[in-house]
Amino acid sequence: MWDQRYNEEGFAYGTAPNDFLKSEYTRIPVGGKVLCLAEGEGRNAVFLARQGYEVTAVDLSPVGLEKARNLAKEHGVEITTVVSDLAHYDLGREVWDGIVSIAAHLPPGLRQKLHAQVIDSLKGGGVFLLEAYTPQHLEMDGAGGPPPSQRELFMSLDELRNELDGLSFEIAEEVVRHISEGRYHQGESAVVQLVARKSA
Repeated sequence: MWDQRYNEEGFAYGTAPNDFLKSEYTRIPVGGKVLCLAEGEGRNAVFLARQGYEVTAVDLSPVGLEKARNLAKEHGVEITTVVSDLAHYDLGREVWDGIVSIAAHLPPGLRQKLHAQVIDSLKGGGVFLLEAYTPQHLEMDGAGGPPPSQRELFMSLDELRNELDGLSFEIAEEVVRHISEGRYHQGESAVVQLVARKSA
């Protein structure tokens, strides 16, 4: 599915960074190593690289990551890309100053496993930044998020608090906001936003 979507003309979610990331990225230690999960065509990774971060983008779509590398080249920056299913990707231990998860919707079991790895793989003082669609989005007019048949892929703040127990939450809220990101994220949208930090 993702190769097909990223093979379409243009960028499925645009080339500008996610608004929440753009407003809160400075919470990540300056110039640090950042991992972008399910990064697709690279808009967030390239933005962070332009701010001086050392960025690795992981995604299961080689088509998306090729576009990410081209976008980085257009902006005169470099990013590292890794083609991998998150079910099999090793985040390492105390490697990252920041981990970014924007609309990375996964089955609950895999998400819980991944978020446990997030805690272990952050350095002391490192930050996890996430925005994802909540089940309330199914009642909204906006385009985005998993289909109704995959309701289990949506995220809630309560679930995330449990899965990320051990991090200190600096932002943690469910909000309704207008999103305009390419063709596939548009309109009034219900999302959960969080910034969580590992103790130094």
